[in-house]
Amino acid sequence: MAAKDRKATGKAAPTYLELREELLRRDRSLRHKVVSLEEATSFVRDGDSVGIGGSTMSRTPMGMIWALIRAGRKGLTCSRSIVSSDGDLLYASGACDHVVTSWFSQGILWGVSKVMRHHVESGKVRYDEWSHMAMGMRFRAGAMGVPFMPIRSMLGSDVRKQRPEAIEFDCPFTGEKLLLVPALNPDVALIHVQRCDAYGNAQIDGLQFMDVDLAMAANKVILTTERIVSNDQIRRAPDQTKIPFFAVDAVVELPFGCAPHECYGVYEPMLRHMEYYVGLVNGDPVKGMQQYIERFVHGPKSWSEFLALIGIDELLEAARAGESIYDA
Repeated sequence: MAAKDRKATGKAAPTYLELREELLRRDRSLRHKVVSLEEATSFVRDGDSVGIGGSTMSRTPMGMIWALIRAGRKGLTCSRSIVSSDGDLLYASGACDHVVTSWFSQGILWGVSKVMRHHVESGKVRYDEWSHMAMGMRFRAGAMGVPFMPIRSMLGSDVRKQRPEAIEFDCPFTGEKLLLVPALNPDVALIHVQRCDAYGNAQIDGLQFMDVDLAMAANKVILTTERIVSNDQIRRAPDQTKIPFFAVDAVVELPFGCAPHECYGVYEPMLRHMEYYVGLVNGDPVKGMQQYIERFVHGPKSWSEFLALIGIDELLEAARAGESIYDA
């Protein structure tokens, strides 16, 4: 049953037997999966649960989020290790009404999101906060195909009081108190990578965050990538392939697909644009967000036009800074 239908009927999430049966029905063949950014939005339906790769301002699939907002998606439940300005856009556009994460900021430099506070405190949306470890272990459980994972981290935290879904129990082996956190199995995962082939074999440089577990936990995976490379090139460094083709449903080649966030080894964050954004939305979380979305999301006719609004000078500066990690 689709997430939209479960929301409408109030029915429980599918059992793991149902998830496994759905997994068996998926087409896991070695086939070309390259689609356009606009075509990729068809893999996400209104009401879906959407897992977002990367963390904070690192390897955020901003291009895919931008496209989903433009496509008019509504009622999404979005989960991510740490949410940044991507969450602002999802809330303010109406694409998402429920975020599951461990922290929601506009980036480490700017602190807790005022846009999030406005939407949550006014009761417009739902925000479920977990610990950093709990979010990771929920994706790990989903990837392993088990309904929960035992952890300790939230037992000593007030976050525990906010999460009745987590269950305390006594370990049958040691007798110590542990916490069971439920698995996260998104309907769709959005993940940005440095490179992959046309089949979806994806290579990730730098921190992987929870992206490998997210890809294995989700029912469908959309990859955006800085560049599509040949399968021969992928095979030259097989140890760098972190997400295998059989977990992937769509591949979109999207240079600067994290802008204005960063993609390790390719470009750094576009901080001038982010400073402009933060100043705009912190001045007025409602009107500022409306102005930003109108100009930078609905205004451009393509992702290239969005990048042009950021400006070629800032893109080139970010690219030079990102590539500098490889300098001797």
